[in-house]
Amino acid sequence: MMDYKEKAESVSDCLLGFRRDVFGWKLCRKTNNVTVSWRPSSEFPGNIYKGEGIISSGLDKVWECLKPVPGGLRVQWDNKVKKFELLEQISKDVSVCRTVTASAAMGIIAPRDFVDVVLVKQFEDGSLSSNAVNVVHPSCPPQPGYVRGFNHACGCICVPVSGEPNRTQVLSFFQTDLGGLLPRSVVDSFFPSSMVEFYSNLDKAARSLRDL
Repeated sequence: MMDYKEKAESVSDCLLGFRRDVFGWKLCRKTNNVTVSWRPSSEFPGNIYKGEGIISSGLDKVWECLKPVPGGLRVQWDNKVKKFELLEQISKDVSVCRTVTASAAMGIIAPRDFVDVVLVKQFEDGSLSSNAVNVVHPSCPPQPGYVRGFNHACGCICVPVSGEPNRTQVLSFFQTDLGGLLPRSVVDSFFPSSMVEFYSNLDKAARSLRDL
């Protein structure tokens, strides 16, 4: 049987490595609030994308929007995520989940689903991270109507901004094989624009919680 917990822990280490390694990233999109960079993935024949941005809300509100739980807020504000299902709870912080995404790029990218082991981790400085990587789970073979995609080591790290309780740095890493026969140009243009939209929608969702 696969050691889901061990696999999830290795993703957390991988994301911290991506965070520390400043070399080789090429800027592909920049707005006032977000920077998106990329470099070739060492795990599959595609790219890894890194997003860096400041969200104008405290870490607790940002994490409330991001935390990977069934019935969580993510499906309400992230228009790419249609469904998030718990397949198995491995431990308090480790679970196996299925994520269903909507069609995108004017229908060129059909609906996808992803099965991942997900680890939630808290660090001494108060940072919280969600870490995910694709796994096989007996309860969830490929489903009709969805292309099965594969997330290589990916996730988000939420970091408190020192002295600014209403600001949170969010680092995101996407390293996704969308599967199917998509033109490379479609994939390469989809991720940077999708990540900018992700930050914009996250900021609005966290602000709405803050204003309650």
